[in-house]
Amino acid sequence: MTKKYAIYRRVSSKSQGESGLGLEAQDRDIALFLDNYSDTPFDVLGTFTDVQSGADAHRPQLAAAIELAKKEGAELLVSKLDRLSRKVSQIATLMDDKALKIRVAAMPHADKFQLHIYAALAEQERDFISLRTKQALAAAKARGVQLGGLRDKTMKRNEAAIQAADAAADRVASIVLPMREAGASFQKIADALNAANVLTPRGKQWAAMSVKNTADRLSARAA
Repeated sequence: MTKKYAIYRRVSSKSQGESGLGLEAQDRDIALFLDNYSDTPFDVLGTFTDVQSGADAHRPQLAAAIELAKKEGAELLVSKLDRLSRKVSQIATLMDDKALKIRVAAMPHADKFQLHIYAALAEQERDFISLRTKQALAAAKARGVQLGGLRDKTMKRNEAAIQAADAAADRVASIVLPMREAGASFQKIADALNAANVLTPRGKQWAAMSVKNTADRLSARAA
């Protein structure tokens, strides 16, 4: 019997949608799943893409992907769980739908129960990161630090640096995230990356700290 999939992708901004930067990373992870973890033969029935925030519950392309998956008995395939939503309540609603099968490429062996737990933990972590950031900004302001007001050129350079760092993190997300979910240490993940001849963005060998920095960036972006 042929395995069937309805693929769903999401990017948060129009620029990401137009540039393909965010979609390229998602396509890579989905391709890795299909080539290495899917039952064969398989058939991709359609690919659906929304350019909307993960906090926005109204996403027409997600609705269309779900409808197709249910109609054809296919699995709804996403690259990462946060592509479905950043809200655990929305993910829980999808998980409770007995007619819908969900598969996450970055966590190929996770069942619905495990995905639900991951969503809850990720939401707690995002809330903590948000609170920590707000407190740090408030403390800096209390010390008299001037927040904001950067010149346009400086802001553009900072934005470019952030985009480059995000792209570098996306490149190894499909290795780092599943291994961390499985309980692997940062050093073990570094060893795996080095064994696979994957270099850091600076062309060097991975160390535990560089893996931790990458994992922290991926977690922060999910907020």
